[in-house]
Amino acid sequence: MGEIFSKANLIFMLNGLGMTIVISLATAFLSVIFGTVLAMFRNYCRGKWRFLSVFASAYIELFRCTPNLLWIFLLRFTLKGNAVIISILAFTLFTSAVVAEIVRGGLNAIPKGQFEGAASQGFSFLQTMWHIILPQAFKMIIPALLSQCTTIIKDTSYLKAVDIHEFMRNSSVVLGSATGITQIIALYGFVLLTYFVLNFILSCGVRSYQKHLAVA
Repeated sequence: MGEIFSKANLIFMLNGLGMTIVISLATAFLSVIFGTVLAMFRNYCRGKWRFLSVFASAYIELFRCTPNLLWIFLLRFTLKGNAVIISILAFTLFTSAVVAEIVRGGLNAIPKGQFEGAASQGFSFLQTMWHIILPQAFKMIIPALLSQCTTIIKDTSYLKAVDIHEFMRNSSVVLGSATGITQIIALYGFVLLTYFVLNFILSCGVRSYQKHLAVA
């Protein structure tokens, strides 16, 4: 058992875990930005700007109705450049569509009177969104966004298929040196426990925030 969990193997797997966390954080950050823009396009672009609403709707439906792994393969084998950056791009394109619908739900929950009140005070549309609407919307959707982060962390395991040195890929390399069923079970148990701890911490954060909102 000591062979499979040697210092070198543990460092190798933890390096992969670090890459998983980096990809997840970058994806979450970029997806919130792009997803918010998409949600605003879909909700508020009318008249001569209606084409942006159509674009956002088509984008969201396209990515929500197709598998993430498809986009990982497509971008990985059609774009040249840093493999990690390309992987983050693929994840961001896909996740932004999900985040856009989460944000749109928060925007739709804001009373229309908020816009009328802001307009009466001389706020422009962008000022209204930045100072009034978005802060209220994000306060409501933070639990849903954090829950989506757990999905991002788990889905990074797809990147094993394109040889990104993330946690699952590095753990699979170590698995190649296993000499018995006991070592295989122990290694998969370690992988399971690691993913569980990461996502359980996020889940606890979601529940804590929800309790805080309930008390407030």
